[in-house]
Amino acid sequence: MNWLKSTLSAVVGTEEPIYGPEALQSVAQQTETTPFSEVNKDILRWRAYSYTNVETQTFYIMADNGTVVFVQVIYNLQQLTLTLDPHYSGIHTTAQFNVKIFDLSGKGDNKWFSDPLSNFMFDENMLSFGADNLSLTLNEEGDSYTIKSTVNSSAQVDIKFSRTAPGFVIGKDGTSYFGTDSQNPWGSMRHAFWPRCAVEGSIATKDQTYDLGGRGVFIMALQGMKPHHAAARWNFINFQTPTYSAIMMEYTTPPSYGSTTVNVGGIVKEGEVIYAGTTNSVAHTETGQDEGTDWPAPKSIKWEWSGKTTGNKALTAEVNGALGSRLDRIDVMAEVPGFIKSIAGSVAGTRPYIFQYSPQEKLSLKLKLGDEEITEEGTMFSESTFIS
Repeated sequence: MNWLKSTLSAVVGTEEPIYGPEALQSVAQQTETTPFSEVNKDILRWRAYSYTNVETQTFYIMADNGTVVFVQVIYNLQQLTLTLDPHYSGIHTTAQFNVKIFDLSGKGDNKWFSDPLSNFMFDENMLSFGADNLSLTLNEEGDSYTIKSTVNSSAQVDIKFSRTAPGFVIGKDGTSYFGTDSQNPWGSMRHAFWPRCAVEGSIATKDQTYDLGGRGVFIMALQGMKPHHAAARWNFINFQTPTYSAIMMEYTTPPSYGSTTVNVGGIVKEGEVIYAGTTNSVAHTETGQDEGTDWPAPKSIKWEWSGKTTGNKALTAEVNGALGSRLDRIDVMAEVPGFIKSIAGSVAGTRPYIFQYSPQEKLSLKLKLGDEEITEEGTMFSESTFIS
């Protein structure tokens, strides 16, 4: 049984020993000397590590016409034990291109295209990514991405993302490190944000062509370990108003790292980071047991940002309200072989589901900057993920 657990751990991520919260060096520790750093080209380089990790570049789009979309490249390297021979192990590298167009009518007719990539590669500077029928290119100035794809003939992508406010990582490098030896960590988690971008272009499906002119958010993420070991829960919000962009990413580790919460987020406007830091919080103020998964899916959420502005003013901000009908519920392990899925669930309680929301009744960002109080309605996209 112990060997079976180790084999499953390589595939799906079963339980680890209890290392305690001291085995996590949260990025919050870096903010004591460096609240945040602006994103430069070096931060945007793909790492392509030779150990188990997942790198993603995700482009969230909120078009002026109301269309909500995300486009994503995933680069994944797994060190796997895939057979019943404990002496065999190998390295398996894959890349995937995902496109999702959300149906906001509540009918659940989302368009989802997920395709494996062939002959994928990076440019010599590790800044751009290519594959058969796909190019994701960062411009020379480092402030704009162009995504062109005919990987799936039913979702032909031609989009340009241009940064209109500085990007940021929290602390010096945006990274939390996992391991009992802080000088030699065995895992990591990093997020780099462009919270406010101008978007132009379209996605052509067999049914229609979607004009995606509007606003967007770009996030580059690196999970330098098995994702199931790094986090048991996730919450994410992308909130866009005419003047401001508010973003937050929060995860809670499994008990192996003390069920510790790490929260990174910020608020920007055109050309300026107003605040970026870790003193933020998320609360599911109303939940309901989701039929079919039994997870306590949120019905209402309160998101709060708190800290000092770059001009040293006190800042508080809040987005609070009902989520409405979910856009989608994703069974992350839907493609995992059934026998592994059932054993992994019974051994480790690994049942990852992502709940996605974009309320049709507009919520507001309530922002206080020093003595100034501002309220603006906006468009929200959020995710709550339950893993174990």
